[in-house]
Amino acid sequence: MKFSLSLAFLFTFPAMFAQQPSQFVNPLIGTGGHGHTFPGATLPFGMVQLSPDTRIDGSWDGCSGYHYSDNVIYGFSHTHLNGTGVSDFGDIMLMPTMGEPSLVNTAYSSAFSHDTEKTSAGFYAVKLEKDNIDVALTTTTRVGLHQYTFNKDGQANIILDLNHRDKLLMGEVRVINKKTIEVLRRSEAWARDQYVYARIEFSKPMKITKVSNNAFAPAKTTDKFFAGSLLALSFSKEVKKGDKILIKVSISPTGYEGAEKNMSELKGWDFEKTKKSAETTWNKELSKIEVTSGDKNKKTIFYTALYHTMLQPNIAQDVDGKYRGRDNEIHTAVGFDYYSVFSLWDTFRAAHPLYTLIERKRTADFINTFIKQYEQGGRLPVWELASNETDCMIGYHSVSVIADAMVKGISGFDYEKAFEAAKHSAMLNHLGLDAYKKNGFIAIDDEHESVSKTLEYAYDDWCIAQIALILNKPKDYSYFEKRSQNWKNIFDNKTGFMRPKKNGGWETPFDPREVSNNFTEGNSWQYSFFVPQNIWGIIRAYGGADKFEAKLDEMFAAPSATTGREQVDITGLIGQYAHGNEPSHHMAYLYNYVGKPEKTAKKVDFILNNFYKNAPDGLIGNEDCGQMSAWYVLSSMGIYAVSPGYPKWSVTEPNFEIIKVNFEDGTSASISKHLGISYMETFGILDAKRDLGKGAASVINITPVPVFNAKAKTFSDKMQVGINANDGEDKVFYNIQNAKTNNSAFKPFIGPFDIEESSTVSAYTIRKGVSSDTISAQYFKKPNNYTVNIISKYNSQYNAGGPDGLIDGVFGNENWRKGDWQGYQSQDFEAVIDLQGKRRVSEVSANFLQDSRSWILMPVKVDFYTSDDNINFTLVKTIDNTLDPKISETKIIDFKSAIVPAITRYIKVKAYNYGPLPEWHQGYGGDAFIFVDEITVK
Repeated sequence: MKFSLSLAFLFTFPAMFAQQPSQFVNPLIGTGGHGHTFPGATLPFGMVQLSPDTRIDGSWDGCSGYHYSDNVIYGFSHTHLNGTGVSDFGDIMLMPTMGEPSLVNTAYSSAFSHDTEKTSAGFYAVKLEKDNIDVALTTTTRVGLHQYTFNKDGQANIILDLNHRDKLLMGEVRVINKKTIEVLRRSEAWARDQYVYARIEFSKPMKITKVSNNAFAPAKTTDKFFAGSLLALSFSKEVKKGDKILIKVSISPTGYEGAEKNMSELKGWDFEKTKKSAETTWNKELSKIEVTSGDKNKKTIFYTALYHTMLQPNIAQDVDGKYRGRDNEIHTAVGFDYYSVFSLWDTFRAAHPLYTLIERKRTADFINTFIKQYEQGGRLPVWELASNETDCMIGYHSVSVIADAMVKGISGFDYEKAFEAAKHSAMLNHLGLDAYKKNGFIAIDDEHESVSKTLEYAYDDWCIAQIALILNKPKDYSYFEKRSQNWKNIFDNKTGFMRPKKNGGWETPFDPREVSNNFTEGNSWQYSFFVPQNIWGIIRAYGGADKFEAKLDEMFAAPSATTGREQVDITGLIGQYAHGNEPSHHMAYLYNYVGKPEKTAKKVDFILNNFYKNAPDGLIGNEDCGQMSAWYVLSSMGIYAVSPGYPKWSVTEPNFEIIKVNFEDGTSASISKHLGISYMETFGILDAKRDLGKGAASVINITPVPVFNAKAKTFSDKMQVGINANDGEDKVFYNIQNAKTNNSAFKPFIGPFDIEESSTVSAYTIRKGVSSDTISAQYFKKPNNYTVNIISKYNSQYNAGGPDGLIDGVFGNENWRKGDWQGYQSQDFEAVIDLQGKRRVSEVSANFLQDSRSWILMPVKVDFYTSDDNINFTLVKTIDNTLDPKISETKIIDFKSAIVPAITRYIKVKAYNYGPLPEWHQGYGGDAFIFVDEITVK
């Protein structure tokens, strides 16, 4: 690599440079394909995102409210998410129309053409074709400004529909005067309980002309207060051709008073002045990084990427510092700014490391927000949205952001309190953490996405260890450093993959391409290289640099087809590398660690030039709150944070001739291709707390746990059990406990043994005097010799261990992702139990599960039959379902009934599928699943 680092420290921060960077921003990038971005007006990290909504059906590609393939606009709302994979926001929607107003969205919506759209940083405009209305939008941090130009005479209407997009729990509209109203929108979607207050001011007096409301007393247009879970109004005025109506909308999470105070950001009605101010704000923010290139297209991709990284997190406090905390109470931020929308599973990888370069003050604010959320909500945020913890995705990656800031010397937050919060989150007993702490890994039996959670918890534990090291807490450092090695407990050195375990043994069959509930939006290929805290250790585990390089080569060259569940997030494939989703983002840089930087450079260059385009479908996957774009920004600079929490970058060749970074302290530094200096590892890290070197000296090695080897979890007569060590030199010790044997003493394992009773087998391994964690496997002797013939065909992802899983006496719980349930889609469920002889039967039952958000619905009804010959069956009982399919909580129902005692040999169970998902469901038109686990015959 021939590129260089030159430092030029300046005394003043440049407000702008020759060409304004905002002119290179194309907000339409990512609005097509699966980018899920929005094109509307907002300011850096602003509270308001004022943008058109073309999707109201909750569809995946409509998560932001807008998709470039659409040609109808339903309205313009003030909150939007940037590139998420779940739909929410779209609050306080306004829509201009003309003529007799309608409050039905299909009637007030309008066609539009992309030919009339104008977009830039802080500005959006479009023509509504239905009524020939020109719409222009701009914004301050907390106030959206609308300008509607009516191009014909008549009655102009402004529709306010509080039932827009997601579920309205309660809406309020208070009429202050003819030009001012106050609004509350309390809603439920991804955020289960979201509050948005708004103050709406019209530039001209308006009259309420229509109301749709479900209040107890019928609403009248002359009322001054409206409330209900159904609420829409029209505000009207006669206009002449060319007349303009401007509207200011300030929003607040705290209350009407907060919304009124926030309106102080925007004085008067000067649209062009407000638009210019927004442009100036964006130029100041975007000029923190200056790139030199004669390729306008390339600069557009870069500055739009940088723009996308600045759309969130969002300021979530009023101008007076008040905010709604995770406890749903109103608090005041003192000495910091409070933010919301933390997509941490995505953004800890590149977006937050980028912020440590150009948003150091905000980084401290983010962490202060984390601390307050810990104090007010009981733990650090995982995926926080509008003061709600969604618990979407996995890990406790707040600690990565904290550790990365601390090792880079960023101050402005309480280090001790941050450590307290980090340790607390890691010591909880939920989401598989109890098993992880006890056994050193998470198994399928313990929690879904077990492999991914084990790996990401281990990385987060390493981050906590770095915090402890800085704070001189040796015991905590040792504890969490040891936990950070737990990846070794799920690494199979025989196959060279991270693998799921079940009942202490490897899950079989195993296909590294399979996308399943054992991984988070990925497969084993995409997770087997996630050990950022111990890269040298994983290289050794593969057998050294050459074998590790060969494994990387194999991944990039493998066929791109995946097996198992279809996962829409897995896009941008190079072999099994998937750039469209976050787990792969560091992998191209791993060649640097085996002395092959030219391979890193080649892969990074390919990704930069093929997966990012200046077009609506210019992102290869979800933007994910700036992560996809942050990868582009950092990689274009020639740096990437493979291991956030480690104060050095992994480097490659820059994508521009010169990249200049203007820091908040008034200094600047430049990266150049041609100055002959190749060292960029500490670029912008001016106050690193420690140099970890290769990390080897501080690693506390663990002995991996043994692996049980048995045919199944259940057996009929007897079953052989083996125990394998991770390494041939490891010694295994075990004991057996059952009704006949209760000896707690461990003895050396010599070879496989048989068990004939339901038993618990425990074991541990010793390597060079260091013991592994002790793990256990439970084996159950079946209570009978029944067999089952399943006439339907279950989904291979949801097999409960095979046909016998329905009659093995082991009951699945509400966490169906652990694999204890059988799933049947687009079909009824039908199975016949053979009692292996005629028996007196007095009761039959079958357990079914509903998780409507995951397309799993109760059967419409369940029929039970008896037969003596497995040919002629008699219906003995029908049980109808009584559970409402709209109930979103996971529910289990035992369809159980006593029957007239009968002597019979065969029991048939038939459950009738719900069928296509109804219109109210997010997956409308898709086919429902039936989930069944245990069938019991008495």
